[in-house]
Amino acid sequence: MKVKTGGIIAFVTSAGTLDKADERTRQALADKADLIGAIRLPSTAFKQNANTEVTTDIIFLQKRSEPPAELPEWVHLGETENGLPVNKYFEQNPDMILGEVVEGNKLYGKSGTMVIPTEGADLKEQLQTAVSKLSATISDERARDVYAKTEHGEVKIPSNLRNYSFFEHENHIYFKTSDRVCSFRFDRTNSHHRRAKTFIELRDTTRELLTAQELDKPDSDIKELQ
Repeated sequence: MKVKTGGIIAFVTSAGTLDKADERTRQALADKADLIGAIRLPSTAFKQNANTEVTTDIIFLQKRSEPPAELPEWVHLGETENGLPVNKYFEQNPDMILGEVVEGNKLYGKSGTMVIPTEGADLKEQLQTAVSKLSATISDERARDVYAKTEHGEVKIPSNLRNYSFFEHENHIYFKTSDRVCSFRFDRTNSHHRRAKTFIELRDTTRELLTAQELDKPDSDIKELQ
């Protein structure tokens, strides 16, 4: 399950994402995002719905424009006070584990850990308290300009454009494949150029209109965009 807002993504995953000895998945995540925080749920959290006991985490990430100079600590493993392996984040923030980490998770025949719920605790209240401890900075400023080098020279890629989208630069049409890579598609001599340009303008105007409506801008501004 994923929830996105303001450059932030939250998803529910098994504890292995943060606790696996192999760090490659976390390294890949760290290249693209900063860890805002994580909440480890009791192994019984989804028992009623999924009829199974498995330790799960809610992970909160915020997108970054380029890989960090050094790997953050949460990519690595640490230990609980009892010497059980957990992610470094949980070693440093044990209050974000909503229960007690113990040995004994034999799921799929593999040894590991599980989280026993705190006796008498209200999971909903625990979760609300944990979420209130999270913090992230969401800037209103546009991201810095990003340029990609192509056979036609440097091309400015719109910072707010999704990957796998078309855009126009100096009357040429390009296709964005990542935050730093794009490919040349149509110039003005190509029969598809005019059609692509029209659709790009329509898309951008539609997005401006939706933003104006969300921000409750004056009717005159909205009417002009319409």
